[in-house]
Amino acid sequence: MPDYSSKINRFLTEDSFIISNHARTRMFERRVSTAGIIKLLMKGEIIEEYPDDEPCPSVLMLGYIYDQPYHLVTGICEDHLRIITVYLPDELHWINPKIRRKNNDS
Repeated sequence: MPDYSSKINRFLTEDSFIISNHARTRMFERRVSTAGIIKLLMKGEIIEEYPDDEPCPSVLMLGYIYDQPYHLVTGICEDHLRIITVYLPDELHWINPKIRRKNNDS
């Protein structure tokens, strides 16, 4: 299993990350700053891994910004991170911020 956390920390240290247009839009809608995203990446927890995503493997992270739980999806490419989206986990899809509902739970 890849050590995604080490790669995330390395790319943050190297300032090697890209925030997608979609993520920028979501950040604006949710009033999340780039500093908030960086904090989430540094201190957040990987709760799901998607090793087969293209063009890069990606992860779903849980972190807190202003005491509010946020999910962040980031691609972990060979030479950078690509921030894909950021959102608030909702009760329809999540039992709690860490545990996804199964299809028959909703």
